[in-house]
Amino acid sequence: MTNTIRSFATFAVVASFACAGFAQSSGEGVYKQKCLNCHGSTGLANSGIGKIMKVKPVTDPDVMKMTEPVMVQMVRIGMGKMQPYKGDLTDAQIKDSVDYFRTFMK
Repeated sequence: MTNTIRSFATFAVVASFACAGFAQSSGEGVYKQKCLNCHGSTGLANSGIGKIMKVKPVTDPDVMKMTEPVMVQMVRIGMGKMQPYKGDLTDAQIKDSVDYFRTFMK
């Protein structure tokens, strides 16, 4: 009986962790891991690091007129103080994170 309960509890924990990964998109996950500290949770760059590095918020007219391919390239090769992510992230991860960032523009 104890083994059955232990097995069920283990299964429940594993299942909850597996389901937690489905709660957010891959772009959201990459953004939260790599971009959030500087660009902020809503793209407003209002974090301490974002302010120090003078990151433009998503609402800045220069950012608003950037196309997706331009943003992808900027993430890939870096810009200003932002490090390049080519080699650290796949092209798909970069595109997905840019797509997630662009949802803040709406």
